[in-house]
Amino acid sequence: MTEPLRADMFQPGCPSNVTPFQIGDKWAGMVILCLEGGPRRFSQLRVPLRRVTPKVLTETLRALERDGMITRTRYDEVPPRVEYALTPLGRTLLEPLAACREWAERHLAELLEARAAYERTAYETSRTDVFERSRS
Repeated sequence: MTEPLRADMFQPGCPSNVTPFQIGDKWAGMVILCLEGGPRRFSQLRVPLRRVTPKVLTETLRALERDGMITRTRYDEVPPRVEYALTPLGRTLLEPLAACREWAERHLAELLEARAAYERTAYETSRTDVFERSRS
């Protein structure tokens, strides 16, 4: 039996939420990390991925299955049980994901400062543009 996933696995302040690297869609890397320890049911994935809607999580799982990163196994039980697991190909993404997460942890402060500086500049530029148009 795999260990339960922690609800705080992807807290809002987690560097994985701001890293500029993306594998698949916004949630794919996080799904892959959730499956690192073994097969999971949809409801188990929802614990740490509570900010993603069920529809988007389903779309992400289908895309990962289509690309050969995960398998979907349906068990003929009542009620039906479905589990998702990483394929060998999907497991090859764990190392690059770890490198991206490490980079984000090391450079998080710089990344956030760059984004804040950009926002300040964009705000000032938009204010100047509005002022210039109002004078015309």
